[in-house]
Amino acid sequence: MTALIAVAGATSVNTAEVAYGAITETEPARVAAMERSETEAVVRAYFKDIPVLSEIARCESHFRHTLTDGTILKGKVDSADTGVMQINKRYHGTKAAELSLDLENLQDNLAYARYLYEKQGTRPWKASSACWSNTVAYNR
Repeated sequence: MTALIAVAGATSVNTAEVAYGAITETEPARVAAMERSETEAVVRAYFKDIPVLSEIARCESHFRHTLTDGTILKGKVDSADTGVMQINKRYHGTKAAELSLDLENLQDNLAYARYLYEKQGTRPWKASSACWSNTVAYNR
């Protein structure tokens, strides 16, 4: 596993195109970065029973939870969108906390996405549906 250790206090202004906008990050670095392929493997294994959520992660974040400097991936259009599943902290932060989930933690981000899917299906990710709704995973 290749990991980059973030320097405390470092900031980044990285932007990447995604299915319906761009993602940027300007918060202080605080975690180790994970290679995109490693994150993809974790996501696909976690959602092996719900493959559409893997495709949503592909479209929402390109399987990135952190940027190369270790900062947590945030949405450019809405900086409250957090991590690999782009869970919006403004709308879901309180419930995630009630469930003892930290949306900046990869495993917790995935767990909350599963919780959301069980409650609302794919509706929380409707904005990126043009990217994932025509995939085999969605049409099973």
